[in-house]
Amino acid sequence: MSDPTGAQRQRPVTLATVARHAQVHVSTVSRALSEDPSGVGTDTVRRVRELAAMLGYHRDVGAAALRTGNSRLIGVLVPRLTDLVLATIYESIDAAAGTAGYTTVVSNTLDDPARRRSRLDALLSRRLDGVIIGDSHIGDTAAFELQQRGVPYVLVMRKLEGHLSVTTDDQLGGRLAAEHLLSLGHQRVGVIAGDLLASTGLQRTQGFRTAFEAAGYPINDHYVVNSGFGARAGRLAGDQLMSLPHPPSAIFAVDDLTAVGAMGAIRAVGKQLREDVALVGYNDVDLAANLPVPLTSVRSALTEMGQLSFAALQRRINGEETESVLLKPVLIPRATTVERWE
Repeated sequence: MSDPTGAQRQRPVTLATVARHAQVHVSTVSRALSEDPSGVGTDTVRRVRELAAMLGYHRDVGAAALRTGNSRLIGVLVPRLTDLVLATIYESIDAAAGTAGYTTVVSNTLDDPARRRSRLDALLSRRLDGVIIGDSHIGDTAAFELQQRGVPYVLVMRKLEGHLSVTTDDQLGGRLAAEHLLSLGHQRVGVIAGDLLASTGLQRTQGFRTAFEAAGYPINDHYVVNSGFGARAGRLAGDQLMSLPHPPSAIFAVDDLTAVGAMGAIRAVGKQLREDVALVGYNDVDLAANLPVPLTSVRSALTEMGQLSFAALQRRINGEETESVLLKPVLIPRATTVERWE
């Protein structure tokens, strides 16, 4: 019976189709089109791949996953991709995964435990090979659940005791910020601490406070604001600090965008950055160096962090031993703390 549309229906191009044109066995075609065509001659691999492209053959990823147990899919959980830090990390994860033949599926959790759980369940329903978690919290169950279910995973940016992670040494980063401000003579300082249930907020704040205490200037709790992250959070926390009877002469914000919000609070009370209130951020996103008043910041190796987190996950997927990575932060002085900078 003829096609009522007058168009000839095309049969899907299969491995058998390619094998027939290449005049080789189907198993040879399968190996030649795989990521590791070992055992097949170079000329045969080239000929098979050229024929496959010419015939329009497309690998059935779902069927391959059922045959091999590998989906070549990696799930990535982040609070929000609008965050410059997380977007930079995810971009490097995605690039590293693509080079290795994996596809990433990202999901925003908004730092909400219920949403994180639903997003994780949705990701796991896709037969993921592994998960990278960028929004872990102290007491959070996502990493523990993955551990119990035997799903390979790694934490990035944040960390939990006893779980594989790739992070910056945030205790050291907080100490670097403190030592910089101490060297400039600041004694009464404020901290915009982010989320103290996140290792980034907790450890950066701890490192900073410990350094000031060791120098003989312990920071009163009234000068430490548990704010959450982002410009709006930074503005509210900055307003709180600047309204104290004796405002701080310097502020450490544990995230660059949070520091940007604090800039608005400093200006709102008629103060000038550096001359009246010094300001230090964290992560050194590209924005920091390009603000009207460039921001002093503690640099995290964000791109390297993303690349290494995927590498660690891939080793876990392959059943290889791997260890947590702690990258070294570097303080980058700019106009919010010093008059001259590189």
